[in-house]
Order: sequence, then C-alpha cells, then structure tokens
Amino acid sequence: MRSLFLMLIGLLAAPLVHAQTTAFPASETPGSGLEFFSRFDSAISVERFLDEEDERFVWDGNIGVDVDIIDYGFGRTAVVANYEVVMGREFRPFDTNQGNYILEASTSARTGAFEFAVVFHHVSRHLSDRFKRGSVDWNMLGGRIISRDLLLGRTTLYGRADIRGALRKGFVDYRWEIDTEVVSRVPLRPLLAAFTRGSVRVLGVTGDANRGTQHGYRAEGGLSFEGRGPTVDLFIVAERRIDPYPLEFSTANWLTTGFRISGIGQSRVP
Repeated sequence: MRSLFLMLIGLLAAPLVHAQTTAFPASETPGSGLEFFSRFDSAISVERFLDEEDERFVWDGNIGVDVDIIDYGFGRTAVVANYEVVMGREFRPFDTNQGNYILEASTSARTGAFEFAVVFHHVSRHLSDRFKRGSVDWNMLGGRIISRDLLLGRTTLYGRADIRGALRKGFVDYRWEIDTEVVSRVPLRPLLAAFTRGSVRVLGVTGDANRGTQHGYRAEGGLSFEGRGPTVDLFIVAERRIDPYPLEFSTANWLTTGFRISGIGQSRVP
C-alpha cells in the first residue's frame, strides 16, 4: 500500500508531458441550430502495470480525440480516433511492442434523457519491432445508447451501451460485441472530485479458435483535479482484457495505476 501511494504521488509530481479502452463521456447540451465542429475533446493517458510477470506488458499509453463534426440540434455526427501504445521490457527498458488504432464514426438522435446512435467501429492492431505479415483488424457496425448525466444527490451518473456486429475481420474470430460503461463522479471540494468507472465487454466468436464467448471488464477509480484548462485524473484499475497480444487468443488479468490529462469538457476518448 505504501509503495502504491508513493507511486501515485510520483505521478502527480512528475511533468505531465508523456503521452490510454475511455475518459468521461460528454454531457450534451443540444444546440439551437446547425453547428459545425461544435465540440473537440482530447485525452492523453499513461498506465503502469503493477504485476510484471509478463515482460510484454509494463506500460500502456493512449492518445485520442473526440470531435463533433456537425451538430444539428436533435443529434450530431461525430468521429473518434485513438492510438494505443504498449511497452514491455523484453529487449530494452522501454520496449514498444504494440501499436493499436481505433477509429469510429457515428450519427445520433437525441430524445429525452437518452441519445441513440448508429456507429461504425474499426480496430487495427500492429506489432512494433517484431515480424507480422498478416493484418489483425476488424470492422463492426451497430447501435449505441447514451444516457444524459443523472444527478443523485451530489453524485453524477452516466451510462453507455453498445451492441455491434462484425462486417469483416482479419485474424480475429469475433462475430459480435456488447460493450457497456457506467461512470460516477462525486465532488469533494472545489476543483477536486472522486470518480469511478466500470465497463463490461462481451465478445461472441465463431468457434474457429476452439473457444467460447469471451468476457472482459475494467474497474477504475481515482481522483480528478480540474485546472483552468485541462483536467488531470489519477486512478487505479483492475482489468480483465480479451486478447491482450495481437497474435494470441487469450485473456489477462492485471492491476495498473496511472494518470489521464483531458481537454476542456468531458471526452469519450479511451
């Protein structure tokens, strides 16, 4: 516990200039008419694995943007782009071994307390400094439901659920996916809040890899410091990740700790 506390203090004191699956989703206020590029959110995060039994997983970093291209009052068209880098220590102290991309495009309609969207979801996974001839990627199309922020006392709650089916895939055996998330935020004092985030991922597979439906989760909790511009989050994560290495069909359980820097507003970027 003492070492974990010192690690969090070290992250807070270190210069936050380093450059990962989501920061706080946007709390939407419908516009009165047609607006172009009405919102631009960004996030940068770094996580340190607390268990280094697998030398391929020591650091995990993400940088992404979430942009509303057009807001037409009753809905919006948005894009999300995220790049994840995974570093180990197999061959050198900071050994980059993965580079993963997420690209999303969505069109939505707002109604009452919810927003409904059609989402195109693309993931592409690559090895760094290692041989990989074939592609590891997939395209999915599906629907998303997003709740508006719900205030319960001093606690703000947010929820999201995605369900999508595979259009095409390379190497992976995915058929469909359900991805859900619930976020809570409690103000502690001016410019300081506590937050939790829980997400569950369920993957239906073809059976070609001799395995059944896959289940993953991510439970995150920490403190959020709001500055004049960006917000800095310090957090601890317990995660079960599906297929953590691009060329292996497996799951991994681990603990990480890290920080996230988010732009003005609340972002859906991983």
